[in-house]
Amino acid sequence: MAEPPRPLVDTADGYTFKPHEMPILPGSPANPDHPPRRRAAYLAIGVYIGLVGGAQNGFLLANNAALQAEFALTPVEAGWMSVAFYATYASMSMLLFRVRQEFGIQLFVRWAMAGLVTANLVQLIGPGYHAELAARAVAGIAASGLSALAIYYLMQGLPPAVRTVGLVLSLGLSQIAFPLARAISPALLVDGDMSRVFQFQFALSLGGLGLVWLLRLPPAVRKVTFEKLDIPSFGLFMLGVGSLCAFLIQGRIQWWDTPWLGYALALAVLGLGGCLLIEANRKSPMLDLSWLSSRAVLNIALVGASVRILVAEQGFGATGLFTALGYGNDQLVSYFWVLTGATAGGMVASVARLDPRDLVRPVLFAVLVICIAAFADTRAGVLSRPEDLYLSQAAIAFAAVFAMGPVMMEGMLRALAAGQNYVVSFIAVFSLSQSIGGLAGVGLLSAFHTIRLKTHLIDAGSTLTLTNSQLSQAMTNVARRTAPFQTDSALVQQTTSATISQQIGREAAVLAFNDVFFLIGALSAITLAVMLVPWVNNKIRGRNPLAKELAFIEAMRAGTKP
Repeated sequence: MAEPPRPLVDTADGYTFKPHEMPILPGSPANPDHPPRRRAAYLAIGVYIGLVGGAQNGFLLANNAALQAEFALTPVEAGWMSVAFYATYASMSMLLFRVRQEFGIQLFVRWAMAGLVTANLVQLIGPGYHAELAARAVAGIAASGLSALAIYYLMQGLPPAVRTVGLVLSLGLSQIAFPLARAISPALLVDGDMSRVFQFQFALSLGGLGLVWLLRLPPAVRKVTFEKLDIPSFGLFMLGVGSLCAFLIQGRIQWWDTPWLGYALALAVLGLGGCLLIEANRKSPMLDLSWLSSRAVLNIALVGASVRILVAEQGFGATGLFTALGYGNDQLVSYFWVLTGATAGGMVASVARLDPRDLVRPVLFAVLVICIAAFADTRAGVLSRPEDLYLSQAAIAFAAVFAMGPVMMEGMLRALAAGQNYVVSFIAVFSLSQSIGGLAGVGLLSAFHTIRLKTHLIDAGSTLTLTNSQLSQAMTNVARRTAPFQTDSALVQQTTSATISQQIGREAAVLAFNDVFFLIGALSAITLAVMLVPWVNNKIRGRNPLAKELAFIEAMRAGTKP
């Protein structure tokens, strides 16, 4: 009789696991055979952590105006809070992956949750602009760690056959947190007081710390990963990413003629270029440039960034339109609940329809949905209400999550098939493409909207003269409504002119947003055509671009050499 396979031992933590229970990668937790109740608990904690991680930035975006009022900030100062968050969030994924491999999953969990609790505690007990800046930076680091932590807990709670679905679920939960934070913020923001929002965030993080303490992840296999060159390489990487975030965020606030923005962009090029120069000449690089520069990986990064840019139609376009029409967050609660439900539906549909043999089809469908919804939004006017955009915006929210799961899955399949060392490269590139893609999308749409707004205002100024009968009638109507409340004829005329100017500005802003919607629709159509041609070509030839990667994964699951 053949001798059964001998169990493998985690030499770092002293635990013994069966071969099929060992982690796929060093730094990831093992995958023991859990009883059903424990598996359900892991799944519930994973959902909670995913939502808490996404809510860190969600509450910042939802309450940006209230934060400005709370700390008496200018828009530029408020923009630096977003820079502090994104600079750490977008750059820390690469470093935290190495931390998990070097020090183990338990230390990583403790530091990630402790960092989140600390950041929220600083907000709660130390109100002030500089304290908030520091808290936002720490929250970015913690949120980056929580995204990985949510994946691990979700994978522990899922059956082995569908364990990789945890990647898609984690990504979807972080996206659900954005509209969810906007939906519940008005209930917390009483009289513009941010203290209840800070208390709620602290309670969420404290609850997460308690949950991960009660039910810990299984131990992980460690390996020595850090090298001396990691310090300058990561330092330059973070410098470049932070400078790029500052350029993209402050660029749309201060506009593009601010001199220091050019220096920030130059610093971003120098920082990222220096990092790539170090990585290109290392024996064991964190970022493998030969693999990252391959056509397949570049395509994944471009598709991911493109979808994030297209989805910016929702965060900037629709939300900006409602702001221009005078709607506040408390009047958009139902709208954001609709988006929350649509995002959750997109996550569930993405999981249900996920087919590793064809990961391009759902992305094509999502881009088509965004294209149709964006063109539908071009009908908006000054009398538009949030209810008029429920269907189109729900479709975009659905498509955003439905597309990103397959994109991330394709990248992970290619990284795993190429080798364990390539996973950190993919994580860094994917995280960067998502964060920078979203910021670039908002920045580009903001610049386009500003240009179109000025164009429409100039057109209005050249056509709406005193000889224009419609303008004269509008001024007469406004003056008639103002006269009973004001006896001074000069003040009546001044009030009338101001009211008409506001109406013209509102009309121009709506027309400019319609132009933004049309631009997104056109870009979506181009993206769809670019992706559709090679997909149809592969279908006609019966070729699967992921055939080798799928064969490798199947062989790895079967325990045989690929």
